[in-house]
Amino acid sequence: MTRQYFGTDGIRGTVGKHPITPDFVLRLAHAVGRVLKQTEARPTVLIGKDTRISGYMLESALESGFNSAGVDVVLLGPLPTPGVAYLTRAQRASLGVVISASHNPYPDNGIKFFSAQGAKLSDAWELAVEAALDTPPVWADSASLGKTRRMEDASGRYIEFCKSTFPNALTLKGVRIVVDGAHGAAYQIAPKVFHELGAEVIAIGCAPDGININEKVGATHPQALVDAVKAHRADFGVALDGDADRLQMVDADGRLFNGDEILYLMVKERLSRGGKSSSKRAADAVPGVVGTLMTNMAVELALKDKGVELVRAKVGDRYVLEELEKRGWLLGGEGSGHLLALDKHTTGDGLVSALQVLQACVRSGQTLAELLADLTLFPQTLINVRLQPGQDWKANTQLPLATKAAEAELGNNGRVLIRASGTEPLVRVMVEARDAAQAQACAERIAATLR
Repeated sequence: MTRQYFGTDGIRGTVGKHPITPDFVLRLAHAVGRVLKQTEARPTVLIGKDTRISGYMLESALESGFNSAGVDVVLLGPLPTPGVAYLTRAQRASLGVVISASHNPYPDNGIKFFSAQGAKLSDAWELAVEAALDTPPVWADSASLGKTRRMEDASGRYIEFCKSTFPNALTLKGVRIVVDGAHGAAYQIAPKVFHELGAEVIAIGCAPDGININEKVGATHPQALVDAVKAHRADFGVALDGDADRLQMVDADGRLFNGDEILYLMVKERLSRGGKSSSKRAADAVPGVVGTLMTNMAVELALKDKGVELVRAKVGDRYVLEELEKRGWLLGGEGSGHLLALDKHTTGDGLVSALQVLQACVRSGQTLAELLADLTLFPQTLINVRLQPGQDWKANTQLPLATKAAEAELGNNGRVLIRASGTEPLVRVMVEARDAAQAQACAERIAATLR
């Protein structure tokens, strides 16, 4: 079966347009509640959100929908997506719910879910929810309605969890860090995490007003971080996105490091300490890392030189996670900055990933550039082509011809990847080659056939 509402990361869209409307979200919560009650008499769900103004409306709709199905609700307030995942597991809740559209601009919003173990849910679970949406509601009677309460110390609990992933023997004293919260869910939390570990913190992108989330700041607009690091002569810069599950970093020279580079550094740091990138659950597995179809070819080759296999999953952190769990491996991620260290957390966490990088730098006494001196990324050109309403891009007869021509030109020195976005009406054209000009030219020719 094909999912009607769920994309690669929950349900997302423009607020006020189906399905991101209060009536649909109420029905969605009611349907989820009914699915939960098939296996649990009195479920409890946690609800967190980012800083979008629409979060209030959607939170109320979710609360009503869950309560109407006889499900209790705990409101967490503004909290990073990985914070909701952590608290869901720590509180032994039935489900975690996040109201966020991640890196999208403020007119968008979305709903995503975490299991009781703090992990993304399966396609089968999402299909069960969609099936329940197609059936009439079964309203609980007054005596069976769910109740709602607020967890006042949710952010403090998550701060302590983040700090626990940084070695007790190390400190960030003497380190100056610019922290960019993208005016999002970590706007209060992120500066405190680094400050309480000893760092001098300069905060930017930490003044949300409901409509400025991800606006010219954060992991998707890292120039603000680059400029601030230079202006304040900081040692590091850390940029998160709106829900703080994505990370980009900057060094003292203002050089930007993406998720592919950070993932490689995390693997290299583990290996330098005699650690493994595979877990004890599958100790006989070949040490390996999971990337995606978009992971830079240079990372794959550099890992191979260290005897570490790279396996590519479909784009989306949920698919990276599925592949990691299937193989019993620990480390994976995407160039966008979604990074997974399953011995630290069950899901991608921008703050935890940043602390892994800082740990490597503090322990080695080296800069980011020094630690990554043996990795030079291949140039990638990514062009997003927005689709017109009703446009069937797969029926385009010129696209396969242009793609084959580009692949023939690149040979063994590059690759072409064309895929539809799971969250927006876009087709992403990516060309990777040793030569940047060649990658750009090939990508432009392919994209032109879609416009």
